[in-house]
Amino acid sequence: MNHSGMIIDKWRFPSPNPDIVLSVITYYSDGLKVKGLLAEPIGGNVCEGLLYLRGGIKNVGKVRPARIAQFAVEGFVVFAPFYRGNQGGEGNEDFAGEDRHDGFSAFCLLQNHPRVSRVHVFGFSRGGVMALLTGIQFPEAASVVTWGGVSDMFLTYVERKDLRRMMKRVIGGTPTKYPERYQLRTPLFELERLQAPVLIIHGVQDKNVSIEHAFRLEKRLRELGKSVTRWYFDQFTHYFPPAVNRKIVDDLTNWMKTQP
Repeated sequence: MNHSGMIIDKWRFPSPNPDIVLSVITYYSDGLKVKGLLAEPIGGNVCEGLLYLRGGIKNVGKVRPARIAQFAVEGFVVFAPFYRGNQGGEGNEDFAGEDRHDGFSAFCLLQNHPRVSRVHVFGFSRGGVMALLTGIQFPEAASVVTWGGVSDMFLTYVERKDLRRMMKRVIGGTPTKYPERYQLRTPLFELERLQAPVLIIHGVQDKNVSIEHAFRLEKRLRELGKSVTRWYFDQFTHYFPPAVNRKIVDDLTNWMKTQP
């Protein structure tokens, strides 16, 4: 029997916002016990769900309680997996390989939440690949938002010399040696199966994940006649100034709520 998405354990975590209840959750993902952070607005009303897929790997790009609460304040039940092998979770992180199941199981967890009506998927940076893969896996996803998101793992290998050692270790080799392993981690090859509307947010000056990732994603979605919206910001890098960041969170959550 597949228990993926089932909650094993839940304990309260100090919340930066009195209107939001935070809990650290242990849940099943593909047989592993994985952890994540759940944010629930106070009260019993039904909300939309938001799956928050973080960027980075290991301690880089860890889930920040204040960030998760910021999305929950907009009226969402938010769940952010830490991914396998992190913060006490079992297994080893796999950079959008097997650990995609941590996103898939988290989507099911939100779907089964008694207060959640439908589930949106949000990914930042490396989480962009995770968000697209999750949207492909679950045609019923209400929307997919990728912010500074990776869409092409071959391109990440080429651009990020500093990540090559990690990628070779985690993925098992280079794209030349194992193209199929990089293709598996590149959602551009499977977008035919994506049903949800997509919003692409990207800073043109981004050096961590180049704007080319956004261009390739947008081009492929348009070729396939999919619903795609893009917000490109000429002046920004991978990280947006706090005031702009807050405004965009506001805008993107409003965009989510207006999707049919």
